[in-house]
Amino acid sequence: MENLCFHAADILLPKNCDMQKWSVVACDQYTSEPQYWRQVEELVGQAPSTLHMVLPEIYLEEPDVDKRIQNINQSMQNYLQNGVFETFHNKFVYVRRTLQNGLVRHGLIGMVDLEQYNYQKGSQSFIRATEGTVLERIPPRVRVRENASLELPHVMLLIDDREHTVIEPLEHKCENMQKLYSFDLMQQSGHVEGFALDEESAGQVQRALGNLCDEAAFEKKYNVDNKGVLLFAVGDGNHSLACAKECFERLKKTMPQSQWENHPARYALVEVVNLHDKALCFEPIHRVVFDIDPDEMLEELSEFYTVDYMQSEGGQTFEYVSHNISGMITIKNPKSNLTVGSLQYFIDDYIARHGGRVDYIHGEDVTRQLGAQKGCMGFLLPCIPKEELFKTVIVDGVLPRKTFSMGHACDKRFYLEARKIR
Repeated sequence: MENLCFHAADILLPKNCDMQKWSVVACDQYTSEPQYWRQVEELVGQAPSTLHMVLPEIYLEEPDVDKRIQNINQSMQNYLQNGVFETFHNKFVYVRRTLQNGLVRHGLIGMVDLEQYNYQKGSQSFIRATEGTVLERIPPRVRVRENASLELPHVMLLIDDREHTVIEPLEHKCENMQKLYSFDLMQQSGHVEGFALDEESAGQVQRALGNLCDEAAFEKKYNVDNKGVLLFAVGDGNHSLACAKECFERLKKTMPQSQWENHPARYALVEVVNLHDKALCFEPIHRVVFDIDPDEMLEELSEFYTVDYMQSEGGQTFEYVSHNISGMITIKNPKSNLTVGSLQYFIDDYIARHGGRVDYIHGEDVTRQLGAQKGCMGFLLPCIPKEELFKTVIVDGVLPRKTFSMGHACDKRFYLEARKIR
């Protein structure tokens, strides 16, 4: 397993900092709620913070985006030069994240080999995307990462460890490990603790992961042949991981192959979580379409598909909300095996012909609120059972983009650890 794809890393953590100001939520959250990010900026101010080293996606289309990226790169350099960080060499970090609802999610920080990751449909690599990768979303992230000194991960990878052999045994050992941090996250987002694994625990983790890679056991587990072993499925942060992959592929063209193996950009820092962690809940990702005529959109939906304006058997049902009408729709002749896929086909087609834009929303309340605004329409979707994820990806390939979310926005991974990539 040591020669496969998951390794200990030289992890950077801040010292003598206000950790609540340091740690901010993943950049792809609250993309239709600018007030959230304004509140974060007010809370952080000029204090050392990961906010100064990431680009919230809500600002990707702003005219000053180039200046923001320059400031990000400069902040990284300043933090490195001014001794903000302490380095923990060759470490895995066991993470206990108390969510807003009080449940505790358990994770393991390490770095993955990007040579073992492929986001293309039909991939048989150890690390695979679970959802379609939107290629247009990679270049903006590349612009942030390509000249960056550091990476700060919000990528979460899933393992299908039904017997709880990899991460869960660490809970009984963490009190004897070095505690790296423990603090409340901002914006009432729960609590997080981190512990550095000792050598014995690290070895146990690697052996357990190695067992999950046994090809014969894998094929029996999923009743498949010649599909390759899927060890890690990307749960969150697929486009960020794809960006890291793209940056390394570009870098490879500038150096001899002999330098690839040990280059820091070959690896990406991630958090691994067991699919069967009791605190890991799959939530649907809803859609809100802006700058459209809701009545016209509904009319065209009934032309695109055969629909019933009610919940009915033998179809795919979802709810819609606008400023003057709401209800249920059942698609009788879907184009995808998943409701989200069928709806996405229609939304993409409608926007291509009429304009407008779509955003992907975590949470029913926000979807209803945004969908009820004039010129908007919200679609509330069901979610897939998490137990079906690995088998579906192995057999069918990637799911439609933005199919599911692992919890509410406030429970997403917060930026905290860093690693040098230059």
